[in-house]
Amino acid sequence: MVPDATFTSYYGRPIVKASPWEADIPAYLFTGGLAAGSSLLAAGADLTGRPGLRRAGRVTAAAALTVSFAALVHDLGKPARFVNMLRMLKVTSPMSVGTWIVSAYAPLAYAAAAQELPAAALPAPLGGAIRLAGRPAGLAAALLAPAVASYTGVLLADTATPTWNAGRRHLPFLFAASAATAASGMGMLAAPLADAGPARRLALAAAVAELGIEHHMAQNIGITAEPLRTGRPGQLMTAARLLTAAGGAAALFSRRSRAAAAVSGIALLAGSACTRFGIFEAGQASARDPKYVITPQRDRIRAGQAV
Repeated sequence: MVPDATFTSYYGRPIVKASPWEADIPAYLFTGGLAAGSSLLAAGADLTGRPGLRRAGRVTAAAALTVSFAALVHDLGKPARFVNMLRMLKVTSPMSVGTWIVSAYAPLAYAAAAQELPAAALPAPLGGAIRLAGRPAGLAAALLAPAVASYTGVLLADTATPTWNAGRRHLPFLFAASAATAASGMGMLAAPLADAGPARRLALAAAVAELGIEHHMAQNIGITAEPLRTGRPGQLMTAARLLTAAGGAAALFSRRSRAAAAVSGIALLAGSACTRFGIFEAGQASARDPKYVITPQRDRIRAGQAV
């Protein structure tokens, strides 16, 4: 019996080129998700008469969206490059569709946040219009929020990067759960305890969902899950799991305790950030090692021959 040949690429060079993206992009992923989740939480608070949570959600959404835009523009190099992406809509391109979704969502999120400004900060004619538009804008932003939270998962999965592509059935759901985790954490940090009930309940549900989806992905994408467990990406993903689990557990004790709410909120925010950075780093690591390209291809060929 002749053993299988050990694979090496041409001069050990990667087969798939790693993305040129740097830290701006995972920061964009995290803050965009935080904005979307906060808009959804704020809309629910608005409909159920929780002004403290509504205010926290709207202001967080606007602030996080601003940081997200800044990170994206810094990565692009010129603001005009973002505007240029709006010259056409290509429905087969997650980046094109995502750009249009965010462009529709942003004015609504900012309009909703403007309603939370002090009356003295707004000119009289403009202030009245903003007061009237705040609720409709907030509800419309919430309708777009799930797409804003999840499209970045589709964007990563639509590349040839092995770990991202292998996780294409999981990443949109993982990013949506991570967005809810971050938003609930900020809600518990910023809202009064009396208004933070929905944030606490969302924290528990989102933490369970995020941990479950991440575990299911790692168990079902074969060898391309290795970067999620090793090196710097593995450290980030381990930190994400520990922080998310700790934040969800602390939420159980945050109903009457501001300290527990703060601990839970900080842990959930940090866990969500570690998830985004961990997934990003794992994808980059998988692109640099040829085995994560070749081994899945060989497995698919063998599976086809067996059938």
